Amino acid sequence: MLEYVYQATGLLLIAFALQTFVDKSNSKRIGTGLFWLIYGLSFTLGKVLPDWFVGVMVLALTLIAAGGFMGSGSYGYPDEKFRIASAKKLKNTMFIPAIIVPVVTILWSKTTGTSALIGLGISALLALIVALMITKGKAQQSLHEGRRLIDAIGWAAILSQFLAALGYLFGEAGVGDIVSQIVKEIVPNNNLFAYVLCYTCGMALFTIIMGNAFAAFAVITTGIAIPLLMIEQGGNPIIIGVIGMLSGYCGTLMTPMAANFNIVPAALLALKNKNQIIYLQFIPGLLMLTINTFLIYIFAF
Repeated sequence: MLEYVYQATGLLLIAFALQTFVDKSNSKRIGTGLFWLIYGLSFTLGKVLPDWFVGVMVLALTLIAAGGFMGSGSYGYPDEKFRIASAKKLKNTMFIPAIIVPVVTILWSKTTGTSALIGLGISALLALIVALMITKGKAQQSLHEGRRLIDAIGWAAILSQFLAALGYLFGEAGVGDIVSQIVKEIVPNNNLFAYVLCYTCGMALFTIIMGNAFAAFAVITTGIAIPLLMIEQGGNPIIIGVIGMLSGYCGTLMTPMAANFNIVPAALLALKNKNQIIYLQFIPGLLMLTINTFLIYIFAF
């Protein structure tokens, strides 16, 4: 079933691409359309395409994004008076579709024991149906709105996948072992607090660089937490792992590489400074990182 979710996602992206190709108001419609078409095909046909061909597709996506060949167009957006009138009429009922997505996803995962991504796909479809019933809108408008949002996000929509793959490659390349050797050479033997500090700060730093705490977790936990904190110092794996991941999320608050958390909201809110969200989160992120370090040091040993 998960493969069907991927294929449905790909078909939606292909629909966005076709809309873009015929949108003459978008001066960069060819580049934008090609980007979403290639990305959609990777979802729809990824299981049957050769690995080398998928790699070529990834390089093509990179060239299109880096070359500045993506832009925005026209999305059949309703006029301001209609939007204001609809907002007054619908009020908080529009929160219902938004709530359906996490609730149904969690229920699916808990009751079926299968991938939560399947539940996410089903809940998204259900939320769309409910939204259309509430607004009495047309299904075609949902395509226009979906394309408007994906164009506003731009290439950053695929960043999380790139970074997750990068973390896997780092793990396969043995970067974790190198990190472990560096820490052992710098930190005095049996200095527990220094080990903990290296772990929490390492998680945050790698997340800042890679934009993905999951990718950082694979490298830093393998290199520092497991050999130095869990095996050598006998630390509690559950406490170290959970708070270590949270330390990575502290780095998420501080980096533009976590585009889906920091840059995308700024784009959707039309903020003048695209890094405004990061500026507001930086100090709280440092404070949380400090607290995490002491929590591991106090409770994990």
